[in-house]
Amino acid sequence: MEKHISIKYVEAIQSINPNWSGTITGNTEDELVINWNGEAEISVADIQAKVSEMETAEANAITEKENLKASAKAKLIAGEALTEEEANILIGV
Repeated sequence: MEKHISIKYVEAIQSINPNWSGTITGNTEDELVINWNGEAEISVADIQAKVSEMETAEANAITEKENLKASAKAKLIAGEALTEEEANILIGV
């Protein structure tokens, strides 16, 4: 399930400024209102760039995990030794 746009913005802002403690309201990107709570404002372009960066990183992590699972399965079938990372993926660590 995809995250709500306001959650994505909160995570992006906190990634840029971990001290931010404001709020975001609105249901669509065009409706979002950010309460900066006294913190320096971050441009919407910078927030959108961080959201995109975070989405790409998340997608890459999912792909890497899937690739490790496939590699581990192939090695098990072939009777080859697994790397520690492959073994961890198989047992959910």
